[in-house]
Amino acid sequence: MTTQTTTPKTAGTPTAGDTSGLIGMPPHIGRALATGGGALTVASTFLAWTWTAEFPGDLTVYGYPGGLQVLVLIAGALTTLLGLASYGVKGLRWLIPAGGDAALKFAALAAFATTWYTMIAISAKLGGLVNLEPGGYIAAAATLIALLGALALPFERPAPDPFDPDDTGWEQFKHTSSQNWQTIKAAFASGTPRPVRALPSYAEILIIVGILAVALLVFTYGIGTEYDELFVGFLIVAGLGFTALHRAGLIAQATEITARHQNITVCGAFIAAACFPFTQSDDQYATLGVYILIFATVALGLNIVVGLAGLLDLGYVAFLGVGAYAASMVSGSPSSPFDLHLPFWAAVLVGAAASLVFGVLIGAPTLRLRGDYLAIVTLGFGEIFRITANNLDGTSGPDVTNGSNGISSIPDLNILGFDMGIAHDIGGFTIGRFANYFFLMLLITAVVVLVFRRSGDSRIGRAWVAIREDETAALAMGINGFRVKLIAFAVGASLAGLAGTVQAHVTYTVTPEQYLFAGTTPPNSAFLLAAVVLGGMGTIAGPLIGAALLFLIPNKLQFLDDYQLFAFGLALVLLMRFRPEGLVANRRRKLEFHEEAEAPTTLSKTGA
Repeated sequence: MTTQTTTPKTAGTPTAGDTSGLIGMPPHIGRALATGGGALTVASTFLAWTWTAEFPGDLTVYGYPGGLQVLVLIAGALTTLLGLASYGVKGLRWLIPAGGDAALKFAALAAFATTWYTMIAISAKLGGLVNLEPGGYIAAAATLIALLGALALPFERPAPDPFDPDDTGWEQFKHTSSQNWQTIKAAFASGTPRPVRALPSYAEILIIVGILAVALLVFTYGIGTEYDELFVGFLIVAGLGFTALHRAGLIAQATEITARHQNITVCGAFIAAACFPFTQSDDQYATLGVYILIFATVALGLNIVVGLAGLLDLGYVAFLGVGAYAASMVSGSPSSPFDLHLPFWAAVLVGAAASLVFGVLIGAPTLRLRGDYLAIVTLGFGEIFRITANNLDGTSGPDVTNGSNGISSIPDLNILGFDMGIAHDIGGFTIGRFANYFFLMLLITAVVVLVFRRSGDSRIGRAWVAIREDETAALAMGINGFRVKLIAFAVGASLAGLAGTVQAHVTYTVTPEQYLFAGTTPPNSAFLLAAVVLGGMGTIAGPLIGAALLFLIPNKLQFLDDYQLFAFGLALVLLMRFRPEGLVANRRRKLEFHEEAEAPTTLSKTGA
């Protein structure tokens, strides 16, 4: 007896090759609604959305968008431009090198989500929908119309997957849900972007400058959001807007252009970062900037250990602590057991050398282990460091670290007569204490990036990648696995110690509780590892972006109180579910997680 494994065709059942939309509407009407809805959304931002200024951002003014209206304006403008480009309007076709339908859907979703979130926030804060002005209703209706129109755009549906009619109801439900999910993924998928035609070098450099300027503007706006509702709206628009540009193919083309001028891109990125303090009116957000750079620099050092060499280190924050303690003890602190006040360059060498020594001492007996066993040992080292620093208080042990009180009153740095602890006027701009340390950390980050690039492109870098991919095969090819891993461990530890020397002076105090395995605020070992995995293992930009997000988002989500870590963890789970290779993934890791991706013709030594 033969069991039927296909379902009979019925009227209205989509078949393979069907190009209808998610909503039963003629495509030309859907496209018109999406484009017109985007234009109406832009117009609605110039109307008042509420009658009182009690809601942050003052949405009561006609003709002048404010607060969340600015974000909705950006999302609506993007929807309109992508809609016009999908019509083939001359001068806008460059916006959609990979096709415009998927990008239009994400842009419309960004406008819809931000607008309706604003309406809900106004109602919750002011006490009901009665507090909305007509402009708010118009914006809500316009974004809904645009989204429905975008969802009506056609796409190629995946072939139906037959199921056994003898399956249970639960199995059929799972099968149907999986098929529906594949359909939704296909609806939001885009094509392959066309290659960028060769442009004059000066034109491509100007494009790179424009990209970096936009990145600086977005980061400055995000870090400077003044209230919680605005930051949540910024996350919605930035996330979905970036996805829309990615689906349009613009991100791929920008990546192609920057890859042709890697050195110029890297230098330009540091110049753009150096401009950040000049965009601030005070030292408040420069504080976040310097802490983000410390966190990012340590994450980039961990990326050598985890991303290049493939060694899972769960106690990496201890090397940051070793460098901070070593530098604080020789920098003239009254709490230090040593009566030393070395200049900055000497303190940096002491901090990096101390971390290097500890890295070798810990790595030598443990790096013969692999996988989970190595992770457990490194986790133990991190906890041993913290407990030891806590006990060296003169009671439980020798008085070296001052116990739980730590090394306090660490003086500010003075480099060649330049006092980092006071404000300075540069070109009419007042640069405060944290901005001074921001520039110093930016210089150290540049050194770490240089070390990462040079080591990744070297013979030892190729050996790290070989060990990461298959240690047994690498050993069979004659690579000294223990020596190679020990070098990675030592280099990573010294880079962490380098950042620790600056951290000690920025925070004034070094205590054992700053170097936990896991905690609510970075840097700690769990957050450092998350920054590397989230950003993209084995890349340079990945850990830097991941560290910035992992530091900035929890800092801005403090209004969630007890639900802060829950929301943050949920976001990480979703990101790892839908983009496990990280935000900035190299081609090799992308192929590991997405088998349907097109294989590259060549791979560099690190797979980037």
